[in-house]
Amino acid sequence: MTRPGTAIVVMGVSASGKSVVGIEIARRLHLPFVDADDLHPAENVAKMSQGIPLTDADRMPWLDLVGDRLALRSTGGEVPDSGAAAASGVVVACSALKRSYRDRLRARAPHTVFVHLTGDPELLSARALARTGHFMPPALLASQLATLEPLETDEPGVVVDVAEDVATVAERAVEWVQRESSD
Repeated sequence: MTRPGTAIVVMGVSASGKSVVGIEIARRLHLPFVDADDLHPAENVAKMSQGIPLTDADRMPWLDLVGDRLALRSTGGEVPDSGAAAASGVVVACSALKRSYRDRLRARAPHTVFVHLTGDPELLSARALARTGHFMPPALLASQLATLEPLETDEPGVVVDVAEDVATVAERAVEWVQRESSD
């Protein structure tokens, strides 16, 4: 089990499986799941849909929304959209590609930990090409890989390769989260 207030960000580039792995982690830990893609303003979605990479200026208000959601869910505060009390903990799928982005999330939700999904670029590209119905075109994968700053040793998190099936990837992440929660 995890300690109350567990805030987990499943991070990585497009097509790394953030949403599907995040949902499985949330299921295993009995926590709610939030896809940060759903928090993007319409302007960001339109830009990405056109194959235009987001700038830091585009991302900052979105990261603040994600950070606020992490903070609300991890403290059991009231969720603005529903007026209901939030669960004490959350799993959020969010690219969090740069250290500065992760620092911004932790500024709003200090106890956030990261599960960095990583994989071979060819595997990620094949996944991106096979994906349908997503606003992020496969062409943006290269810009995300170029932007990505992997977790540093002083950041609370674990790196998990996505070459294996979702259940195995989620299990590795859950084992790490539970170990960290018991310390």
